[in-house]
Amino acid sequence: MLGNERFQARKLRQARVRRKLRGTTARPRLCVFRSEKHIYVQVICDETRNTLLAASTMLPQVRGRLKKTANVEAAKAVGQEIGKLCLEKGITSAVFDRNGFLYHGRVQAVADGAREAGLKI
Repeated sequence: MLGNERFQARKLRQARVRRKLRGTTARPRLCVFRSEKHIYVQVICDETRNTLLAASTMLPQVRGRLKKTANVEAAKAVGQEIGKLCLEKGITSAVFDRNGFLYHGRVQAVADGAREAGLKI
């Protein structure tokens, strides 16, 4: 039952964060999901309900540079990749959605990597 309680607590945090954040066309939402083995990032426009871009540790251009997919270095590489993709598409700033996860470790590394690539969060 411990796993279910943790899942419910994350869902409550996620709902609390989502009440405050909205991704617009000018400033979409950068949503992060971390699993045990991988990290996934999506750029979402809530006005049109579309996913504009996505990146993860499963992409060939990211996975080729990594030894492991479940560490801070991998998360930073995904952040840099999504930042690069955003700038190519003309997106210069985004709202960071931690998706109920605590802002440290891999989640923070995604944000730092996106900032290093030139994206304003």
